[in-house]
Amino acid sequence: MNDLIAKAALDRRIADIITPVIEDMGFEVVRVRLQKSAKETSLQIMAQRPDGTIEVDDCGAISTAISAVLDVEDPIVEAYDLEVSSPGIDRPLTRLKDFEQWEGYVAKLETTELIDGRRRFKGALAGVEDDEVLITLDDQAEEITIGLKFDWLSDAKLVLTDELIREVLRGRKDKGQIDEAQFDEVETIIDGDEE
Repeated sequence: MNDLIAKAALDRRIADIITPVIEDMGFEVVRVRLQKSAKETSLQIMAQRPDGTIEVDDCGAISTAISAVLDVEDPIVEAYDLEVSSPGIDRPLTRLKDFEQWEGYVAKLETTELIDGRRRFKGALAGVEDDEVLITLDDQAEEITIGLKFDWLSDAKLVLTDELIREVLRGRKDKGQIDEAQFDEVETIIDGDEE
């Protein structure tokens, strides 16, 4: 099965090294990417708890733990910066379960090969059926839901929409992660007039 968590061979090797450490800490690996530019190399690790949350202190703890194992295994030849972060609101979708979890939300999917003359698909996720990701395309005259085999995907991520932001904030509030008493009331002022 296709693994969008770690695409390149070195990414997969790094994922194999760090995943047991991260899972032992109670987190899941969402994505591993070694990115090289002319000036620097960075290793980006996205992780979260099974409930989708992660705190800044958690990122620091993960960074410390995987730094130690990466120093021992030494899979990366050159110097690099280690970045441990949350997947964010417009998160990458890297596992089949992600497509079920975020059903109903808008996503962009890319395939490795042309499918009916295209590689990019955008629309509302409509769940999973066996090994296919279902998506209701938003660029059609009529509503059409298609299935793309998970193995065909080269990239997938949620699209930042007002609905997605509201849902994520509602989830954080329900879990007690946002205390509204910590925030002042916000007034919107447009052209000097209060609304």
